[in-house]
Amino acid sequence: MQPATDLRTAALAVLLEPDPPKKVSATRALWEHLSQHTLNTELQIAEPRGLPGRPERPFLVPPQQAPLRSAFSTKGRAALLHAIAHIEFNAINLALDAVWRFTGMPAEFYLDWLRVASEESLHFTLLSEHLNSLGQAYGDFDAHNGLWDMAERTADDVTARMALVPRILEARGLDVTPAMQNKFAQAGDTRSVEILSIILEDEIGHVAVGNRWYRWCCERDGRDPEHYGDAIAKQHRAPRINPPLNESARLAAGFTPAELARWTSDRT
Repeated sequence: MQPATDLRTAALAVLLEPDPPKKVSATRALWEHLSQHTLNTELQIAEPRGLPGRPERPFLVPPQQAPLRSAFSTKGRAALLHAIAHIEFNAINLALDAVWRFTGMPAEFYLDWLRVASEESLHFTLLSEHLNSLGQAYGDFDAHNGLWDMAERTADDVTARMALVPRILEARGLDVTPAMQNKFAQAGDTRSVEILSIILEDEIGHVAVGNRWYRWCCERDGRDPEHYGDAIAKQHRAPRINPPLNESARLAAGFTPAELARWTSDRT
């Protein structure tokens, strides 16, 4: 019998996989077969080249050069769905990266992020299938790389990663998803509305994972979580948190009323 593979090493191998369907399948299999792996939270793993594994397409362009997306034509809906699918593909990579990269965290940290990766894989699959029904495929439109750019900036600091990727970049999806659902509904695309409902519900939980571990890191280090995140955001040039905010979703995801009040008052 072969010895069990370390879970974090296995997550890195999946992260390196460039083919989206294979990455999705391997991610979900890794989550479903946890018992076949050990977990060494202190294992130091050398970072290989080629992170993250991604296909040759979509071509990555600056955000301002990404294609315009309108929900009121078939091509426009496909472009919008493609942009969301690209976010979900990056989210798979981000969650896997958190699993392998950061040492010395509680076991629950690695299990939380592996579960997130598995759920992001489902989101990507649902979006890809619907995109195919519109005659397009993932890779057919240009995309930008903002999520992974922030991952690289926070590669050496788990607190910064938790503060900026789930709490700022991914949490923005909580704010904009209802408006996107309205656009798809007006265009008669009920399947997109259904998929976005699944994603929104899961993403509340994913942002909550980021909030949980950000606050855990702050408590460990004796920092005030209510204000330390602002300093990290400034240091790493994170996007501003601008209203309107989906306050109910953000509260469910673990943001405090004080945080929401401060972000709203600072931008009015």
